[in-house]
Amino acid sequence: MKLGTDLIKELMSLLEASGLTEMEIETKDFRVYLSKAKPQATTQFIAPPTAAPALTPAAGPKVEPAEKPVSEPAEEVPPGLHAIRSPIVGTFYRAPAPGAEPFTDVGKKVRKGQTLCIVEAMKVMNEIESDVDGEVVKILVENAQPVEYGQILFLLKPD
Repeated sequence: MKLGTDLIKELMSLLEASGLTEMEIETKDFRVYLSKAKPQATTQFIAPPTAAPALTPAAGPKVEPAEKPVSEPAEEVPPGLHAIRSPIVGTFYRAPAPGAEPFTDVGKKVRKGQTLCIVEAMKVMNEIESDVDGEVVKILVENAQPVEYGQILFLLKPD
């Protein structure tokens, strides 16, 4: 399949008209990634496709942290700190895309509802949000590492 400028323009129009902020189309011959995270949509063309597809947080629903995990892990939370746990089994990512700035870092202030990371499960990127205002004290998982349900991802000092 030949990737022409007409096809790219059509894809850009579809993205602009939709409620999506990002779109990725991949075949065995090419991959097109479009984003309107900035005022203008950007286009990236990569051929042949790479082994690992780019992360697309808009592809999946936001996953709210569970109130209380069904089976509480043995991990202890130090007094005065608040744990942000993984609500699903998947792969932990600190940034929205490879090479992008992380959502947050140790020492940064976060607000309730702010995205802290992504947990990919079954090729769906699930944004994990803070459920409190506070400061990130510790990040307990390395980027691109698997996580379990209920595993502590971040420790926050609540405001």
